[in-house]
Amino acid sequence: MAKAGSDGLITIAGGDVMNAIVDNHEAPMVISSVMKQNCTERGRRIVECGMDIAAGSAICRGDKNYMGNAYMSLPIAITVEGANIMTRSFQIIGQGLTRCHPHMSDLLKALQLPPSQEKEGVKTFVAQFHKIVGHGISNFFGSVSKGITSTVSTKIRSKTAYKSGDDLLDYHEKQLLRLSNNFALTADLCFTLGGRLKFEELLMGRLADALGAIYLGYATLHHYHRRKGIEGLEALTEHAMLRLESEAQAALYAASENFPGPLGPLASTVMKMGCFPLGGITRPYSEPSDTLTKEVSRLLTTPSEIRSMFEEGIYSAPDGTIHQMTDLINALPVCMEADKVAKSLRQEKREPTADEANLIAKADALRDALIQVDVFEHATAEETQPGYVRPALVGTEERFKEMDQTVFKEAA
Repeated sequence: MAKAGSDGLITIAGGDVMNAIVDNHEAPMVISSVMKQNCTERGRRIVECGMDIAAGSAICRGDKNYMGNAYMSLPIAITVEGANIMTRSFQIIGQGLTRCHPHMSDLLKALQLPPSQEKEGVKTFVAQFHKIVGHGISNFFGSVSKGITSTVSTKIRSKTAYKSGDDLLDYHEKQLLRLSNNFALTADLCFTLGGRLKFEELLMGRLADALGAIYLGYATLHHYHRRKGIEGLEALTEHAMLRLESEAQAALYAASENFPGPLGPLASTVMKMGCFPLGGITRPYSEPSDTLTKEVSRLLTTPSEIRSMFEEGIYSAPDGTIHQMTDLINALPVCMEADKVAKSLRQEKREPTADEANLIAKADALRDALIQVDVFEHATAEETQPGYVRPALVGTEERFKEMDQTVFKEAA
């Protein structure tokens, strides 16, 4: 539940920012690819968590199965508009590295100038090349300094510091700035590969993971800043941010361990010195603690403002209409209240009052209705025909005719 909740927050936050960008009549190619790949992958994780939680009712087809169609349709989202394996391993970094670098685009334009502008082209090329080198050096020292300071701030940070919204924003903004410096340094080192970069799909995939986690981290903080005041949002945001920072760190570390190319060992050393100057000590990010995970799970499984936030935009059927999702949402507060009454009855060792008995009976009836699955007399249309025998039974009967035995016990 906690993983589904934080992934849900991440995708909602990323979607809000992306919608605002599009509404502003902008068309960011790289961010569009990041959003497509990340939101569909995280959506798949959310539905897989839902399948685990719903268990058997999620695999019994029918109107009462509210998970099955989503589970079956998600591979479509993963595949269309460029399969995610291509988006992640080629498109995001392969196209974004030159388009988003502050100096590389001007350098490439200088190479494309006509012969009549050769002197101007050479001058521009040299100037941009010096800027690229300076940019790389700046990123290196920025990564080292921010790597050390962010590690110290992470080590001394209290596990409950997230409860203060301002501290939550200040801390995670600094961590994302550190990871952004790490990513920028790694991107600069990728130029050592030249044109071979577009064939290094494992490296580009890891960098796409890091870029996606950083971008969605900023989107998540933006979402928190806009929706601040929702009870429990601090815990959920902290859970999401810790996972994103851990993902980015793991991706960058894996890239440093497997940097390809003739200059790979040198680039790997520079990357490790810049991104993780004190080795493992400067890889401070880890998955959320069990305490925080339990808190997020509690917020999602009890009536809370976080649940209400996630219910925004979900279709709610009119009263009297049978609709599994609506019935699930409406049943939760009733069942929670009935559970409290049942607990007090056990502790006080007494019989329920008439109102308490009615509440418990109503909750039991809701639970019983919600756990039911669709039942079909026949699995296929062929089975409705007179004299139909399943092929497996026909085969068994034919095998028994060739044997002296007529039952399995005798055959054994």
